Parts: sequence; C-alpha cells; structure tokens
Amino acid sequence: MSISTRWRNMVDADNVLPEYPRPQLVRDEWINLNGVYDYVITQMGSKWPEKFTGKILVPFCIESELSGVCKPLEPGELLWYKRKFTIPESYDGKKILLHFGAVDWKAKVYVNSSLVGGHTGGYCPFTVDITACAKTGENELVVSVYDPTDEGWQQRGKQVLEPHGFWYTATSGIWQTVWLEAVDETYIKDIKITPNIDKERIHLIVDIENKCELHATIKDGDKVIFDNKITNNEFISIPEPVYWSPENPHLYDIEISVLDGNKVCDKVKSYFGMRKFSIENDEKGLPRLCLNNKPYFQRGLLDQGYWCESLLTAPTDESMIYDIQKMKDLGFNMLRKHIKIEPARWYYHCDRLGMIVWQDMVSGGEYIGTLTAGVLPLLNVKLKDNNYKRFKRGNIQARIGFNRELFEMLDYLYNFPSIGCWVPFNEGWGQFDAADIYARIKAFDSTRIVDHASGWYDQGCGDLNSVHKYILKIKPPKQPDRKRPFVLSEFGGYSRVCENHTFDENKSFGYKMFKDEKELTTAYKKLIEEQVAPLIEKGLSATVYTQVSDVEREVNGIMTYDREIVKIDEETIKEMNKKLSY
Repeated sequence: MSISTRWRNMVDADNVLPEYPRPQLVRDEWINLNGVYDYVITQMGSKWPEKFTGKILVPFCIESELSGVCKPLEPGELLWYKRKFTIPESYDGKKILLHFGAVDWKAKVYVNSSLVGGHTGGYCPFTVDITACAKTGENELVVSVYDPTDEGWQQRGKQVLEPHGFWYTATSGIWQTVWLEAVDETYIKDIKITPNIDKERIHLIVDIENKCELHATIKDGDKVIFDNKITNNEFISIPEPVYWSPENPHLYDIEISVLDGNKVCDKVKSYFGMRKFSIENDEKGLPRLCLNNKPYFQRGLLDQGYWCESLLTAPTDESMIYDIQKMKDLGFNMLRKHIKIEPARWYYHCDRLGMIVWQDMVSGGEYIGTLTAGVLPLLNVKLKDNNYKRFKRGNIQARIGFNRELFEMLDYLYNFPSIGCWVPFNEGWGQFDAADIYARIKAFDSTRIVDHASGWYDQGCGDLNSVHKYILKIKPPKQPDRKRPFVLSEFGGYSRVCENHTFDENKSFGYKMFKDEKELTTAYKKLIEEQVAPLIEKGLSATVYTQVSDVEREVNGIMTYDREIVKIDEETIKEMNKKLSY
C-alpha cells in the first residue's frame, strides 16, 4: 500500500527545502536552485538531448514519489536535468559558485552549453566555479547523471534495483539542495575547527588562497570572548569553556572576515562545540567510552534516514528535526547514521539538539555472499580482509574510489561537534585493509573514536571491540579487551507490522516478529533487563538498537515508516534507557 509522512503535504514545489544548506559556513546572500526542472532519460552514449520530455522536482530523486516521476534509472541510461536561472547584476565582477549537496552517482555539469565540471560519488557535496560561462541575467543549467546502482562497484549503501528485505529502492540523480552564491576573488573556501577542552582552546585553520588579513569574532551567546585579527592557522583561547554534551548542547558562534584595508571582501559565520571523545579505564581497569573526560554510556539507535515519499531525502527540515528530537525524548543520546551520509543540516540539528552521532561510511562493492556475511560470523570465524577476492574488492578502481570518498566524507563532516565516532566498514561488506584505513583515519582525525570493523571481521585494531547480535543471546567477549571498550553496535531488530502503516504488509522483513504493542514491549523490556543492562558492569560501553523507523519492507523500527506510530510503549523505552547508564 502507499503510505507517506505528515510532511509530504508540506512540500511546496516553489519553495523546496528553503533553509540555508551549509550551516558550518554561512554567507548572507545565496540563491536556492531547488524546484521544478525539465528532465529526460537517454541511453548511455547518446549525445545532447534534442528535447526534455518531463518535469521533475529537485532535489528529490527520480525513483521517489515526491519527484513527480517515481521510476528507476536503469544502469544503461543517463538522466538529464535542465532549468533556467538568473544571475543578478549585484554578482557582476565576482566568482559564481554552483553548489550541489549530493548527486548520485556520476555527474557532469553544463552552464550555457559549456561543460563546467562534474563529480563522481553519490553522497558528498561538490562545488563548480561557473564564472567563465555564466552571465548576468538568464542562464541555462544542464546536469547529466549516470548511476548503475548495484550493477556497479561504487559506494551505494543499501540501494538496489530490485528491493527486498533490508535492501531498499535506489536513489539516482540530484538528491540534495542545488544552490548558488557569489564571492570575491579572495574568499574563504573552507574552515577547520578542532576543539581542545584540556588546553581550553580551538585550532582554527582557514582555507584561503591568497595572503590577506583575517579577523575572527567568537561569541558565547551575546558575550564576546574573542575579537581580533588572526592568521589562517591559529590557536584561540576559549577560557573556562562550557562543554558540549547531549544534556547541554552548548555551541559557540564564530564569524570570520577577509579584510582589504577597511573593505570586507568575504565574511562567513560558523559555530563549534567544546567537547572531547576519548577512552579511559575505569576503577576496575575496564576501558570505557568517555565524554569530556568522564565515562559516558552511549544509548544509540541505528538510523537509516529513509522516507516513504522521498527515500534518502527528508521531505522537509522539520521532518529531520522530528526524528532526532523524538529519539532524544525517548532517552537515547546517540544515533548511528547507517550506510548513509546526510545533508549538513541533519548534523547541525544533532549539534544544537544534543545527539551524538556515529557516522558510517557508505558501503560499496559486490555482495560478499551468505557464507562470508552470515554463516562464518555465527561460527566466530575470523578472516583477514586483505583477501580482496573473498571480500569482493578485487577491483582496484573500487578500492581507490572507496578511499577517495571516505576522506571526502571525513573532510566534509569534520567540524560537526556531535560526531563522535567514524565507522568505515560494516559486517564485512566491501571491507578491505581495515587496519591501514583505521590508521589513516586516526592520522586525519585523532579527536574521534574509530570503529574500524563494526560487526564481523575485527582485524585486532581500532578503538572498539564492536559486536553485532541478533536473535541469539547477547554475551560479553570471552576474553576481556583491556584497551578497547566493548560495544554492542547492532542488536535487537524486534519487529511488528502495523496495519495501514506498513510499506508492504505481505512481504515484511524482521529479525523477530511480534503481533502487537504489548507483546513487543514485553520482549523489548526483557531483552534490555536480562541481556543488555547486566553487561554494563562487565565493560559494555555503548548500545545501538535496530532501529529508528521501519524502512520499506524492513519493519524493525521503533517507529513506523510514516513516523505515525511508536510501536513500543514510550514509557517503557524511557525506563529501559535509564537502566543503560553508569
């Protein structure tokens, strides 16, 4: 049956996702290019389309109902977009930057019939300088997209051409905001902010090409705590900092200006949180996850980030806020963003609402097979992941692509204070060289925890002893790890079909099915009280229950896919979360 969320009817085709898309680097003036585009699908190898035959609502993917198209892009096809846009006279003499939040998978961008750039990779933002081809007044934007979905080697997450079980409908083409801004010749390309609560300071790096004068102002609410000139590589004191945490998501505002004498050439606004994620031993000598130098139990949920009517793209900003706030209201303090990278605004809401994020890298490569993915882990068989053939990573292009996109993600999300853990691999899926990748992630970002191989094929490194357990009884590791905290990084998956609120009642998938709220609530309570909570004294430091909401045929969400029903008694969830703490 067809179901949708309450936010579906709040989408205005003339004002789609109007919020500023990049909260970590804000400029006052910008132009939103979301809305109705012309589109056409051609065969691979086709030349420029003679005409565009349909309409599509950007930034919703072509497979989604909200796009107005709702059909798949086949592996041998190209998807073309076209629209007019206007550059105002106030942009004369400036660089014109065209931004894409995400385009899945391989995009080429044309302005006024000239190829101006492109990007390969379906989940991270990219920018094209269109100054040479753009003009004041009306311009034409054309984008072509190729996406082979699961017939290719690329990072695609759970997208497949034929959805079933926990494999979902594909997302092809533009699926995040398209927007435009103008900057002076010398402008701030990016900033990197690293907090250090022990030294009461931040490290600020400003990415800017030319030597110039920089000025920064930092505020704690209305109170100015720093207002001075800076270099592009500066340590700035934050005296007596207020720490960020889920209980007190305190953020500092920062404004950075580029000066040419008395003239302000560029100005950006951002924010940061003073917090520290670390691992320390408790009084028993057990390693524990810590927040701000104190043991802190992380009660989390697997969060796929899918929506009935719009798939990977949340229909509105309010819908993203709802999921985060609802889970926090239920007593959770962490979300594991599973096999997906969200738009920047999702992380911004986690920052300001107070929700720790474990961020997965998007999986890719071929399916590793039932034996490797399911049978051997149950038998506790360990495999070395430099056997590329067994892990379906024999294609060197696929390994290079994974590494490139992984570090794109790390760079893109570095500044968000809510992100506390990176997860490069999940359940052996496309896993390779995890020990080397762990070391390179830690070299890039030493301020966060890294779960190098969530689930099955631990390579004896990483920061966590990361266990997945469904259906079978949850037990602590036989040999306690004195360096790595034990985390239950996936468990539960208890399922329930809710009539009139389920994507496909006849083909629903779940690890363990229950008939009604009472039966499901009783089982959930028993699972937490008898199997999970007792493990805390034995070293358990974090839990990730599966999951926030149903997704298509997968019905193991705490909420239904349309977010209308919480399937487990809410007071029981809150009561159990109180038991999951130090």
